[in-house]
Amino acid sequence: MGFPRACWMLIFGLLTHTSTGLFGDHSLCAQSPEDSAVKRIVLIAGRPSHPPRMHEFNAGVQLLARCLQESGLPVRVDISLNGWPKDESVLDRADAIVFYMDGGGGHEAVQESGRRLKKIDELAGKGVGIGCMHYAVEIISDQAGKEFKKWIGGHYEHMFSCNPMWSPEFSQLPEHPITRGVEPFSVKDEWYFNMRFVNDLPGASPADSSSGKFVPILVAAPSDAVRNGPYVYPPGPYPHIQANLGRAEAMLWTVERPDSGRGFGFTGGHFHNNWGNDSFRKLILNACLWLAKAEIPQKGVASKVTQEQLDANLDPKK
Repeated sequence: MGFPRACWMLIFGLLTHTSTGLFGDHSLCAQSPEDSAVKRIVLIAGRPSHPPRMHEFNAGVQLLARCLQESGLPVRVDISLNGWPKDESVLDRADAIVFYMDGGGGHEAVQESGRRLKKIDELAGKGVGIGCMHYAVEIISDQAGKEFKKWIGGHYEHMFSCNPMWSPEFSQLPEHPITRGVEPFSVKDEWYFNMRFVNDLPGASPADSSSGKFVPILVAAPSDAVRNGPYVYPPGPYPHIQANLGRAEAMLWTVERPDSGRGFGFTGGHFHNNWGNDSFRKLILNACLWLAKAEIPQKGVASKVTQEQLDANLDPKK
């Protein structure tokens, strides 16, 4: 089936747009939106933050959307740049929603005095997949901890979790649809760990409970030096992090919820250039498909990224 004319026009705009990026809500169509087999994925990027090539949420979302669109798989990708979608109806049509943005008290999901949290919770209750990447896994526990544990199985908690810059060795990957075609890899990133997981799970082992099926995907044991800090903020060390010397930690995990929906949390994604790593990128492309209950090819989502594409749509920063 060919692309709708509107999709070709959008793709042409993406290819010719300047590096300042696109602002607003857009769709990338891999198949006709009228096809009932097509899964709809919404990628929501946060506003610019951090120095250049860090927290490049807008560029990262557009890069991932392009890869999914060019895969030829039956998916439609809607992107919202610089925050919450201006047209919320895009969420009502979604099979999966992925947040890639700054978190904490400024998280896009917790704004409007809880209205957005209620909106997402209603969608999750209907089986919509929810994913969060990097800083988007962090919220204030009293504000949204219950919801995040329910939707994605856990969250980053200030002064409980930690955020060092390090290069974990993901030498063994579990058998899971998300890991299809992914080779062992290691990249330096701000890999958070010691999440506040549902049911107080340590997070490095699969678990089944009334809260759903929890499966860690990326697991590695931080070295003594990583545990001892410094962390990015506050620099630490934190005694409770040091006390777990030698313990393996989860940095990408999945949940299959009792509401029939799925969720994932991914703590990497600080450095934009890491999207150029084939395994790093494929893992998340696969995760987006899995979240939407789309079939993942046996070799995973195939994609290629050039340096020019990595450099595209970066936010103007100093």
